[in-house]
Amino acid sequence: MSNSDSRISLLSGQALLTAVKGSLIGSFDLSSLCFTSVVTDSRNVTPGSLFVPLIGENQDGHKYIPQALEKGASVVFVARSSYESDCEGYEKLAVMHGDVAFISVSHTMHALQDAAACYVAGFPHLVRCAVTGSSGKTTTKELAASILRQKYSVITNKGNLNSETGLPLSVFQIRPEHTLGLFEMGMNRVNEIGEIAAVLKPDYGIVTNIGTAHIGILGSREAIAAEKKKIFRYMNASGTAKDAVAVIPADDDFADFLADGVNGRVVRYGTDPLSCAALGVVFISDDGVEGTTFSVDGVRMHLSLPGTYNYKNALGAIALARELGVSPEQIKAGIEAVGTLDGRSRIRKGTYTVLEDCYNANPDSMEKALDFSADVNVHEPCKKVLVLGDMLELGAESRACHAAVGRLAAEINADIVVFIGKEMAAAYEEAKKTVSGASFIYEAERNDEAVCRVAERIKDAAPAGSFVLLKASRGMAFERFIPLLLPEEVQA
Repeated sequence: MSNSDSRISLLSGQALLTAVKGSLIGSFDLSSLCFTSVVTDSRNVTPGSLFVPLIGENQDGHKYIPQALEKGASVVFVARSSYESDCEGYEKLAVMHGDVAFISVSHTMHALQDAAACYVAGFPHLVRCAVTGSSGKTTTKELAASILRQKYSVITNKGNLNSETGLPLSVFQIRPEHTLGLFEMGMNRVNEIGEIAAVLKPDYGIVTNIGTAHIGILGSREAIAAEKKKIFRYMNASGTAKDAVAVIPADDDFADFLADGVNGRVVRYGTDPLSCAALGVVFISDDGVEGTTFSVDGVRMHLSLPGTYNYKNALGAIALARELGVSPEQIKAGIEAVGTLDGRSRIRKGTYTVLEDCYNANPDSMEKALDFSADVNVHEPCKKVLVLGDMLELGAESRACHAAVGRLAAEINADIVVFIGKEMAAAYEEAKKTVSGASFIYEAERNDEAVCRVAERIKDAAPAGSFVLLKASRGMAFERFIPLLLPEEVQA
């Protein structure tokens, strides 16, 4: 990018250098530094990008700096260790690309986070909200965003950009026209929530639940709760918020732990009558695969996402919205604007009624999906079919957790239960020990051929109109079943 480019930089050169505690490589004029986007993947570089090469277990992003420069990167972070191993090479690179700022930093990922925190601080009037939890956080975020858009100009993270790098990249999308930022926060290691909460410093936070997702990494639910609680760590830290609110599930056994020490008000939500009454919510009907009907301050509305767990997610979103002054009429508009969410509790109708819930899976979300499926009514000759795939990242707990799924799946009134993946072997073995009228099928492989075999067995055994649950971790790619079970969608 030319230094004469008239576009405004996301941060000034001095602000960026100070934030990341960096040092310029070469003799670049800091006053001319300009970047208009931030990327960690060289394939996504556009003219004017800040390129952050990340160092992972199996990959070092520094090898892609030439590609980033070729595509027009205007600023490049360089890890100090990489620079010190080849000072001469980087100095020559800085001379060759005199209009590019090369900044040496201690740790490229931490520099990304520090730069993002500096950028967020430039929007002191932005209402900053965050959502985390073991399951349901993306659905809750999408519901809350839809509701809050009825009053605010909302920016959220897209897709699953909720990690140590995804969250910082997401906040760089904040612009002056935005009045509220709502960001999902996920974790795969100790203190990941702490690091990304330090970037956003949310004054409003929702915890959906404390479950067993990532228990193989953190070791216990207590450790998971301690990590999730860090979402509240920076409440009122900026001194600009008129209020700060922690929205906590009332029925979670870690609710009191989450609430303890919060520097703000605590609001508890749940499906029980007392919690609903506090929100002005009255439950009207469970409409099965069609969703849930309820009212807020007498305003009747319908949530199209099925299951009590999604109703509870909606209540968390409503609790936040009420704290932010959203009216019942606006809540209704937001709730009813939410249709299907890809891979998350999505009902797809055609030859079969398919509950596609395969974006993520852990013991908690698996139990919720099975509980919902148990309540689905099918009429002869139709069948109820459960297709369950591996739950990943459970570590030493994996066998016991999968065995528990097998017991639960065998106890509900299903006709066919298919277990797919090496981890699901424990579920299959456990299910066979249970007295059940279901037919149990096990498929160890998860390749395309295995998916086709399972789909053919379902079509042979289950007539049109049957109900099929697809539930597995994202890595199982269960969306491959959709064109096989619902060919009319492909034709459309």
